[in-house]
Amino acid sequence: MTSPPGIQEARAAARLGIITPGRKRVFFAAMALLGLALPYVVYPVFLMNVLCMALFASAFNLLLGYTGLLSFGHAAFLGSAAYVTGAVVKYWGLPTELGLLAGTAFATVLGLVIGSLAIRRAGIYFAMITLGFAQMIYFLVVQLPWSGGEDGLQGVPRGKLLGLVSLEGNFRMYFFVYAIFLLGFYVIYRTIHSPFGHVLRAIRENEPRALSLGYDVDRYKLVAFVISAGLAGLAGSTKALVLQFASLADVHWHRSGEVILMTLLGGMGTVMGPSVGALLVVAMDNYLAGLGDWVTVIVGSVFVVTVLAFRRGIVGEILRLARNFPF
Repeated sequence: MTSPPGIQEARAAARLGIITPGRKRVFFAAMALLGLALPYVVYPVFLMNVLCMALFASAFNLLLGYTGLLSFGHAAFLGSAAYVTGAVVKYWGLPTELGLLAGTAFATVLGLVIGSLAIRRAGIYFAMITLGFAQMIYFLVVQLPWSGGEDGLQGVPRGKLLGLVSLEGNFRMYFFVYAIFLLGFYVIYRTIHSPFGHVLRAIRENEPRALSLGYDVDRYKLVAFVISAGLAGLAGSTKALVLQFASLADVHWHRSGEVILMTLLGGMGTVMGPSVGALLVVAMDNYLAGLGDWVTVIVGSVFVVTVLAFRRGIVGEILRLARNFPF
């Protein structure tokens, strides 16, 4: 019996020594150690912002890169979770952990509601439905009396971890955020490499065939949408604690476009691609801020060049070269 093409490619890659489980473990261990050392040489707040956006982009990639669903409204989950976490911690005075859980849970439930309606359509109609719901969330946030309106929800306390360790210091907060990122990244990694993840890829490649094989396609899409929304909410909740405010910018549709940009720049459908894309976009926004409106022009130019020269994204092209030139 002939093995499926995906398994054949994986076996071929293993024979060539391109990507082996041992090399994966070494690579991820090296990345984890690098993350522990970075705050001593790079401004921790910048790194925390990168980690939050990298988790957001990775969650979005689970939906677009592995399920084939393009959402134009993912900012709704990022921003709404940030506001919920900020309100729970600031107004209710609850612990930081409960604030994070509340924001993540709200985004997850919101993802279930929006996803249940959106998956009934496909293609551009799916994208427009998600955008419509995101705009509803945006205008709702603007009108809420406790949200701060256009000024955002300011003065969000970081609190204490387990009621013992203060998170007000940037170094302590960084390692807390880094642990959250690793947890979220692990959930995404395990999801896409599980049988569930293989079904998602089958749906992306040929939905009618997956349906003919007996898979409940809509249910798989909904679960993927909810997981993606929940992890995006976790990123938003963490971001609110890092910056100590929740901003309307995180609910605006521009943020939804930005996460698409991050995913395509880094490499859609790759594990590390969205994180690389998030690093590039956040770095350009941060270090080129003095150029004013030219930042948008530069980011757009980089995107165009990347799409034309690296159709698979930066990480995708690196993996392609590794397959062509094994070492």
